[in-house]
Amino acid sequence: MKFAFSTLGVPGLPVSEVLRLAVAHGYHGVELRAHPEEPVHPGLSPDERTEVAAEFKAAGVEILGVAGYARVAAPGDDEPVLDEIRGLVGLARDLGAPFVRVFPGGSKDQTDADAVAARRLGAAAEHAADLGVRILLETHDSHRTGADVIRIIGPVGHRQVGALWDVMHTWLAGEQPQDTYAALSPFLGYVQVKDIASAEDTTPLALGDGVLPLAECVEVLTRHGWDGWLCWEYEKRWYEAAEPLEPLLDGGRAHLGRLLNDSA
Repeated sequence: MKFAFSTLGVPGLPVSEVLRLAVAHGYHGVELRAHPEEPVHPGLSPDERTEVAAEFKAAGVEILGVAGYARVAAPGDDEPVLDEIRGLVGLARDLGAPFVRVFPGGSKDQTDADAVAARRLGAAAEHAADLGVRILLETHDSHRTGADVIRIIGPVGHRQVGALWDVMHTWLAGEQPQDTYAALSPFLGYVQVKDIASAEDTTPLALGDGVLPLAECVEVLTRHGWDGWLCWEYEKRWYEAAEPLEPLLDGGRAHLGRLLNDSA
């Protein structure tokens, strides 16, 4: 498996500094948070995109994915959501990233969330296929479990639409790792790992210092021969009191390495 970290852990950091961290601490790739407050987002010009891609290539670091905020199940018209997805897919193509992350974002009382999301992802899939990018629906918010997400992406039935497994959200929803993997395995793009103190306190911790079932998740993946990406999403952006990510990067990579060795 390959290891990456998300720029959510180093909000606003210039690309050159993100790459310095990846190289210095032995990470194979980076997940780029695609928000206007970050250095990399859909508003970049073609020349700026080319420059970012060149910086990553020169550093020998892969851009794992573009983490967007499109909410595919949200109430309202389809076109604004599709426009947002197209912008993210175009950015990913220009950067050479294989994946785009989207959220479910259904409302609490919405009865047609699955159908709305499937319709929009189906409409976006052909555009993504033309650009060689895969759209991944994260286990998140209104659809926290693998069982929830598969209700959307299963009916889409398109190779360019897959799943992103966020281990915190499936755990918070009470789904066991083997059940998440069973649901998502035909569609799994990559896995976001993290750690927290408890269900009541989701402040990010160093990997291995919390309660999330990281060992079980890695064991399930290894047992089934899955050989993709583990991406550490350290949510510093939302928790200002959390420890800085940089001093934790070596330990995080070492912990993931130990989990892989133990599960081999």
